[in-house]
Amino acid sequence: MTDAFLLAPGFRTAATACGLKKDGALDLTLIVSDAPCTAAGVFTTNRVKAAPVVYDQAVLATSAGRMRAIVANSGCANACTGTEGAQNAQRMAELVAEGIGARADEVLVLSTGVIGRQLDMTKVSTGIRALTTSSMSRDALRTSQAIMTTDTRPKRATASGTVAGKTVTVAGMAKGAGMIHPGMATMLSVITTDAACAPELLQRAVKAVADQSFNRISVDGDMSTNDTVLLLASGVSGAIIDTTSFDTFVALLADVCMDLAKKIARDGEGATKLVEIRITGAVDGAMAHRVADSIACSPLVKTAIHGNDPNWGRVVCAAGYSGAAIDPDRLTLDFGLGAEQIRLVAAGMPLVADLNAASQLLNRELVYITLDLGLGSATTTMWTCDFSKEYVEVNAHYTT
Repeated sequence: MTDAFLLAPGFRTAATACGLKKDGALDLTLIVSDAPCTAAGVFTTNRVKAAPVVYDQAVLATSAGRMRAIVANSGCANACTGTEGAQNAQRMAELVAEGIGARADEVLVLSTGVIGRQLDMTKVSTGIRALTTSSMSRDALRTSQAIMTTDTRPKRATASGTVAGKTVTVAGMAKGAGMIHPGMATMLSVITTDAACAPELLQRAVKAVADQSFNRISVDGDMSTNDTVLLLASGVSGAIIDTTSFDTFVALLADVCMDLAKKIARDGEGATKLVEIRITGAVDGAMAHRVADSIACSPLVKTAIHGNDPNWGRVVCAAGYSGAAIDPDRLTLDFGLGAEQIRLVAAGMPLVADLNAASQLLNRELVYITLDLGLGSATTTMWTCDFSKEYVEVNAHYTT
């Protein structure tokens, strides 16, 4: 673990423990832009949305070009909390705005934790006052820890490159370990960059990248109420993102988001392995993703992987009930990658294969499964993890 994790130039942060977590761990953090910045975000598609999600979507609709801060708490999701929850999300923004000299609609709010409990606003208010009067820096090491819930480790990623003739930095953090499923997951992510970008183009960038990263991971097939990815652009590098530099910037942003997404999947509750599912030969991207999603969410596939059991029938079965119009007589299935790849199925029929060797390919921290549908040229990649006894133990006692 590094001794520091820096936000992109133009941003400062601080974190504290205000008492929302019973163990006294960090649970409240503030990220402030030195000057008004642009912002964009993507959110859960769950119809049951937490109060901060509803609040942020409304704020971005009117103030995306002059954002000043993000305040985030862990230990309480502020979801299914009605009018009081909505007022508390608004109040968090107001308290930050008062402390940094901004408007409330220039502050975004994030929450994560248990659903159905009201925020202890006495603790939150005290914590926000402490943060807005404390010294702040670009070092977000504690910030990345303050947003954790059942995570076993913080998730951080940084990339730098030349964009529009200037050196641009993208630095992001995320949390997520359970209730993870595309569209998106029980995850929060804050990404900062020192590029300059109009809100509409920034929104296009974060949406495109999220679709290929955060929306390509699944831990348990459950979609949260709080999922949020926020991207803030300070512009201090002098690099201007426009239609000519857009693709270069998106590639840099994708590096960070893909890294974070894989770290979320690898840190799934009780997980011991990261599983990369590759679907090839699909008619189109939608078919490829539908099949990958079905395999990634199969408890039988995930438990077999945990036990190093090369039970390829579970993979084919999950593809078959995905709802995609696959042809079982065209399926080809491989475990492993490259020189170590073992083919188990061809033209829909089992092959004579070394199952002990296939088992060894599953007995690794990174497992590869490739299913070719034999129908076209579309492909996709999705990441998931195995299911262990610890997943059940964590989630059987989450609120008690």
